[in-house]
Amino acid sequence: MTDYVSPKELLQEAVLLGKRKSELSIRDMLIRGTLAGAFLGYATSLVFVVLSQGLPPIVGAILFPVGFVILVLLGLELVTGNFALLPAGLMAGTVRFTRLLRNWGWVYLGNMIGSVLYAALFYLAITNWHTGNGGALADLVKQAAQKKTLAYAALGYSGWATAVVKAVLCNWMVTIGAILALASRSTFGKIAAMWLPIMTFFALGFEHSVVNMFLIPSGMMLGAPISTFQWLFWNLLPVTIGNIIAGVVLTGTALYATYPTEIEPVIKQVQELATGQDQQETAFATAVKPRVNQASA
Repeated sequence: MTDYVSPKELLQEAVLLGKRKSELSIRDMLIRGTLAGAFLGYATSLVFVVLSQGLPPIVGAILFPVGFVILVLLGLELVTGNFALLPAGLMAGTVRFTRLLRNWGWVYLGNMIGSVLYAALFYLAITNWHTGNGGALADLVKQAAQKKTLAYAALGYSGWATAVVKAVLCNWMVTIGAILALASRSTFGKIAAMWLPIMTFFALGFEHSVVNMFLIPSGMMLGAPISTFQWLFWNLLPVTIGNIIAGVVLTGTALYATYPTEIEPVIKQVQELATGQDQQETAFATAVKPRVNQASA
C-alpha cells in the first residue's frame, strides 16, 4: 500500500487541519507557537555555527529544515504555515474569518516570544553569560541582522519593497512545505517532502518573519547598531506582509482553486458509516437476545 497522498486528498486534509488549528485554545496557540519559534531559532543558530566554521552556505541550508521538521512532527504552530492553511479552510467554509485572525494573532505572538527567548539564551551561551563578545559566530549574526535592516533602510522605499518581495518568495516555499508535510502517510515521507522547499528558500536567502524574530534581536543583543524601530519597520512589517501575501494567494487560494475540496460529503460519509455500524450492532443484539432467553429457560 503506497503512502502517497494525492493532491486532492492532500487539500482535503489541509482544510481539516486548518479547521482544527482555528479551534485551538489561546493557551495551546501560545504554548505551541512559543515552542515553534524557539525551535526555528535553534535551526537558524545551527546554520550560523556552520558558517562560522568556514563551510559553504549550502551546507547550512541543507541543515536548516531540521527546525521545521521538529515543529511539524510535534504539531506545533508556525504562523507562516497558517497563512496558507487557514485561508484554504476559509474558502472551504470550515474556518470563520474571525477565527483565522484569532489564530494568526496569537500564534504570531507565541512565535515572537519563543524566538526572542531563544535569542536571549543563545546570546548568554555564546558570550559566556555576558563575559565575552561571541567571537566569529557573533560577528556573522550581527552582519546578517544589519543586512536585513540597515541595508534595506539605506535603499529607502526600494529596500522596503525588496523585503516584501523576498518575503513573498520565501513563504511561497514555506507554505508549500507545510502542505507537502501532508503528502505522505509515513514519517520519512513527510520529512523528505517538507525538507525540499524549506531548504530551497533558505539557500536563496529570502525573508522569513519568524526566523528574523530570532536573528535580528540576537544581532541587537550582540551589539549590532539596530534600533527597535529599524527592526520593526524595515524588516518585520514588510516581511510579515510579504509572508501573508504568499501564503494566502500563492498557496492557500491557488491550490484550493485548482483542487477544490468538499468537506461536507466526507463528514457525511463518516456519519453514515457510524450510523450503519450502530444499526448492525442493534440488529445483532436483537437477534442474539431471544437465543439467550431460550438458553436461560
